Amino acid sequence: MTELINRPQYLNQLIQNKDVDLVKIVTGIRRCGKSSLLDLFHQYLLEQGVPDSHIIHMNLESLRYRDLTDYLSFYDYVSKQIAEEGKTYLIFDELQAVEHWEKAIESFRLDFDVDIYITGSNAYLLSTEFSTLLSGRYVEIRMLPLSFKEFLDFYEFAADVTMDEKFQKYLQFGGMPILREYKFNEARSNQALEGIYSTVVLRDILQRNSGADQAMLQKIMLFLCSNIGSITSPNSIGNVLSNEGDIHTGKQKNIAGKTVDKYISMLCNAFVFFSVGRYDVKGKQLLKTLGKNYIIDMGFRNMLLGYRDVDRGHIIENIVFLELLRRDYRMYIGKVGETEVDFVAEKPNDKVYIQVTESMQSPETRERELRPLRLIPDNYEKIVLSMDRSFINSYDGIKSENLIDWLLTE
Repeated sequence: MTELINRPQYLNQLIQNKDVDLVKIVTGIRRCGKSSLLDLFHQYLLEQGVPDSHIIHMNLESLRYRDLTDYLSFYDYVSKQIAEEGKTYLIFDELQAVEHWEKAIESFRLDFDVDIYITGSNAYLLSTEFSTLLSGRYVEIRMLPLSFKEFLDFYEFAADVTMDEKFQKYLQFGGMPILREYKFNEARSNQALEGIYSTVVLRDILQRNSGADQAMLQKIMLFLCSNIGSITSPNSIGNVLSNEGDIHTGKQKNIAGKTVDKYISMLCNAFVFFSVGRYDVKGKQLLKTLGKNYIIDMGFRNMLLGYRDVDRGHIIENIVFLELLRRDYRMYIGKVGETEVDFVAEKPNDKVYIQVTESMQSPETRERELRPLRLIPDNYEKIVLSMDRSFINSYDGIKSENLIDWLLTE
């Protein structure tokens, strides 16, 4: 068994929710570390003195449980093993393999003294039937690939490697934990990412969406990867693909846009992409059209397109998006008059406006990045993140911060 590396940000969330009467659901793309997190939590329980006989830990994708395909056989199998005295901890990995699993979970809660932990690799796990049945009785812990801070803990670097060089590696390889085994060998890393990507496409997307076309999914995936951080609409992507003959629209208008929209939803449901809507900062309303799409991990994008340094501006914007997600912000693209703010990031009692740019050195860029922030009429924090190392850390009250420093604070 490979050595488990602690991911305290997520483990602490499980520990804080331990023995609270809610089902703990860890969601995230395949291989981002959910199973390892459950192993870490299992270890933690043992260290806290919970006897092994009071922990039932199953990965439902193992062939050992191939007969447990529906909720009744699953319920019967697990019930027999639940301890008669004291609390039993139920830990179920990749539970989407069991049909109507939510009925069994709800029944365990009602019939036994248990504390339940679940993982799943697609958003269908939290689909409507489930949410209705367990409404308000679960807590979702969204797991992401490694942050830059975690990446530095996971890998060993020679003493003379600079922080900028480490960040360069992060941009190139991304944060999927499995890559650690390949020690930055590009060919092996790409092979591993390709394997994960294929599994996501085949298991979490095509198996669940009968009638979905693999070639079309791939085309849309490549289009989104090439246009990270650019404003797009399903209709504009649909037009590009129908002009290239990939989508046949016949006489109906707008069918291409609807098709693209459907495929983007599939990618979002498998946690491969995130769609971010636009928000009119002055009019204080969400806009229905033209959002942006960000990918879950740079490694996948570079595996599909090849790593190109020219896209650094968009790549670092994607990194900032993921970091804000980790920090529990809700994000929008901000529209301020005719200009745009990369991120309006909100928490219940906090808001921050963020611009991301490779460099603020040239006066034109500086003006372009600061202008939208200057136009915002409120007093919430406004920050420009760039790769610059400069002694200027504020422009008229707008903070200027080095991106790497920002990623490592918190």
